[in-house]
Amino acid sequence: MVERRSELRRRYHRKAKMLKLKRKLALATDSREREKILRKIHLLSPEWEEPKKAAAGK
Repeated sequence: MVERRSELRRRYHRKAKMLKLKRKLALATDSREREKILRKIHLLSPEWEEPKKAAAGK
């Protein structure tokens, strides 16, 4: 059960960290800052891609 608990803790921490990084990415204005945040996100989740922006008229 100890191993399962450590796996869950790791998963919850990763999820919280991803949420924090996604928030930072949404607020980032400088391209250097965006690249730095994207690099950190890809370290946690290599398959993750930034969602496409919705059209402004919708």
